[in-house]
Amino acid sequence: MEQEEKWKTAAISMASDIKVQTFGGAEKITQTVEDMEKVQTIINNWNSMSKKSANLTIEQYGPPNEAIPSRLIWYSNGPWKRTIVYRDEIPHDFPQPHTDVIEQVINYKVPQEMFNELAKFDGSIIVEKTKGEVSSRCDMEAANFTAINVMHDICTGKLNAEEGRDLLCEVMSAHMMNKPAPYAEKLQFDVSKKEKYDTDVVMIADEMVEQAIEKVNDIVDDSMGNGRYH
Repeated sequence: MEQEEKWKTAAISMASDIKVQTFGGAEKITQTVEDMEKVQTIINNWNSMSKKSANLTIEQYGPPNEAIPSRLIWYSNGPWKRTIVYRDEIPHDFPQPHTDVIEQVINYKVPQEMFNELAKFDGSIIVEKTKGEVSSRCDMEAANFTAINVMHDICTGKLNAEEGRDLLCEVMSAHMMNKPAPYAEKLQFDVSKKEKYDTDVVMIADEMVEQAIEKVNDIVDDSMGNGRYH
């Protein structure tokens, strides 16, 4: 990439950052739903666990908003910001052998000092620091409810990683035995519908910022004919 093109790319990126931080709208969701004939054609070729998870999620939340050969996606379904059922399975032996096929996402800002603790708790808890999201990926929604509820207990200091692992095992055992298991049934804490971005801090040299700002201004002038950033 030529130097001029690098600066143009950096300028467009900076302008986009300014726009979404000022006006919002960084994340868009698909409002329409997919045709079920198309969806069934896709999942008919999937392995049994992925197909089972897809059908259970359809039964619970209706047709997905998006469907491609490798995944189905729902937006704002129930308590979740996003649910993805994957064709491809990830083997996982905690708390018992299974494959991870369904990922469910919430807005959640994890304290930085808790990142390692969550990694020790469950490798299928996924923290997106910049996006301000946490997701759990497992074989069923009940397991995701449990993992995220325990994740919250760890982040709020009620449990450490080992205690969290023990509690998850207890809850899932109770759930599979049809005993009361509130942690497996719904989220036990309030979840914000508002994005919780962690944009970090600017660290590139001042002169680089100035040059990028000049490119932003050039783009603004060329496209709109008015307004400049300062």
